[in-house]
Amino acid sequence: MRAEHEILARALGEDPGHLPALRLLTAGSVDDGKSTLIGRVLLDARALLADQLDAVGHGGDPALLAQLTDGLEAEREQGITIDVAYRYFATPRRKFIIADAPGHEQYTRNMVTAAAGSDCAVLLVDVTKLDLSRGTVSLLPQTRRHALLAQLLRVRSIVFAVNKLDAVDDARAAFEAVRDALLEFARGAGIEPAGVIPISALRADNVAVRSECWPWWSGPTLLQLLEGLPAGEAPSGGSLLLPVQYVARGSDALGNPRRVLWGRVARGALQVGSRVRVHPGAHEARVVELWRAGERADECVAGQSAGLVLDTHLDVSRGDWVCDAQRPQPVASEFDATLAWLDGEAAVVGRKYWLRHGHAWVAARIVQVHARLDIHSLRQVQAQTLGANEIGRVRVQAQAPLPLADYADNRAAGAMIVVDANSHRTSGALLVGAAARA
Repeated sequence: MRAEHEILARALGEDPGHLPALRLLTAGSVDDGKSTLIGRVLLDARALLADQLDAVGHGGDPALLAQLTDGLEAEREQGITIDVAYRYFATPRRKFIIADAPGHEQYTRNMVTAAAGSDCAVLLVDVTKLDLSRGTVSLLPQTRRHALLAQLLRVRSIVFAVNKLDAVDDARAAFEAVRDALLEFARGAGIEPAGVIPISALRADNVAVRSECWPWWSGPTLLQLLEGLPAGEAPSGGSLLLPVQYVARGSDALGNPRRVLWGRVARGALQVGSRVRVHPGAHEARVVELWRAGERADECVAGQSAGLVLDTHLDVSRGDWVCDAQRPQPVASEFDATLAWLDGEAAVVGRKYWLRHGHAWVAARIVQVHARLDIHSLRQVQAQTLGANEIGRVRVQAQAPLPLADYADNRAAGAMIVVDANSHRTSGALLVGAAARA
């Protein structure tokens, strides 16, 4: 694909010292080879310790590669991934942080947790599970679900890796059939894949080294493609938005008491002298000191952690928000959002839940389910409730107004987790759409 070659060319032209670390998620259905792929990448990148090399026989027993990321005893016993496992490695071109997510539907919440902080999702597709005898290949539901969740969570790059091609007679025909099905699904879902790559994680084909068995493939290896993908969130413009995470008490050089408000700038920029407004309420103050990484600074921008001292003593605590006084963030207590439901017990209209927005907790209710997304037809269908692993559009009413932004524009202000008020289970993920006025 043209995009794959453009990404590869960009990677080869970059200075390795300036490439940021890529946070990478592997996803897909059960037994698609996610853990095996990570084990293969770690082995080929020489990122294993001596005892780990002994465990896989220095590559002589590739069937044991998956166990390199399966740390729980239950995972090793059942041969499945349950919790998210993180691994780190580096190539001469860049550093990587890999999250190995489980494929089982009941552990979808773990996949969502990993995807929320990832720059790229590699969705594996096991070609041996698909019926290639028909004209059109039908993808597995979990492949569709994970791709849709990655898109909803605004993962910047989605790569499809068609795995286990060594197990079919005609690898090229199988890959092309699955690739066509993936691209058709992606077009319908509004996903623009960063690439569709043929691989065999078990045999090491096209993972880090180009396969000698597939002369028909002229594109990059999976690792070459990953080395050229963008990392970090897209530049966040607009007015200032900072969720307060911690308030530190102390004294200045003259012994006068002061409070430093700490948090990560979610949007915009903050300078000494800026006029800010604190939510909740409409209290305004001026920034007289600004700290970053233990040193004074004149400015902090989106993505940086900042400590600010105000010229007025205001009642500010964890969970509050700091915004631009000239362009304050709109607030709403009732809003529409996309809800990915992750609990075994269905979402109930009218029931009390807790929302975690930034660092604040607020009580809320789902007042209406607009529609549910059919992951097969990609159409919105009428629904009264949402069951486990279903995605839908809902209207939410919070007990207090919140400073909201569309999730597509800003993750910090547009994302919330839903917690069951009785069981305290993490039940869902809310992605704000069109915010309504309070």
